[in-house]
Amino acid sequence: MLELKKVNAKVKSNNLEILKDFSLKIKDGEIHVIMGPNGTGKSTLSKVIMGHYQYEVTSGDIIYNKKSIKDLEVDERAKLGLFLCMQDPTVIAGVSNSEFLRTAKGELTGEKVNLYSFIKDMESAMDDVKLDNSMLHRSLNEGFSGGEKKKNEVLQLKVLKPSFIILDELDSGLDVDSLKVACLNINAYLQDNPKTSVLIITHYPRILEYIKPDYVHILSNGHIVKTGDVNLAFEVEKNGYEGYDSNE
Repeated sequence: MLELKKVNAKVKSNNLEILKDFSLKIKDGEIHVIMGPNGTGKSTLSKVIMGHYQYEVTSGDIIYNKKSIKDLEVDERAKLGLFLCMQDPTVIAGVSNSEFLRTAKGELTGEKVNLYSFIKDMESAMDDVKLDNSMLHRSLNEGFSGGEKKKNEVLQLKVLKPSFIILDELDSGLDVDSLKVACLNINAYLQDNPKTSVLIITHYPRILEYIKPDYVHILSNGHIVKTGDVNLAFEVEKNGYEGYDSNE
């Protein structure tokens, strides 16, 4: 589904190279995990895949369903089915949750979204993720707690139905109960959409107790230095990242 071929990427503002000959292939229905110490390029990877304006791919390519997306804008990538559950979701004052999602869904389908059926589906999805229905009419993420913001990201996922999901530190800022609710909803979505692929970016293996990965990758100095199964994540939790450093 997604392949990064020797991608080199830098921050536009200071020309700092973050990803260095980064390569990764994710097939339909696979769940991959990226782990690594701070500053190794984990969140940069998610932004580069989505086409964030602050980053530039200087060489290499990003292939999604056999098509290069390296030069596409963020909205064009989203319309193809890519979805980023952000580490720190953006607050947009004056735009309600319902307005945001109804507009986004209409952009994806190219059709006018029926308000009645949309609100009904939204209320059901909000019950699933344990969000109060009043948040439908509140400005996007304004005044939301950290946990509410992350649940709201999962709500968006359920409504927009992507085929490739990036979870950028979903467990950050979530208590145990909220993390469980978020992960159970993601697992239910994956069960209903078995070809959907997932890239999880995390520091800790706690989330992997709920969402079982096929592969775990250790990122160091902008590229993958080791790949294994879920046991690699628990090994890192026990022993740290010493021995996985790369200065190449």
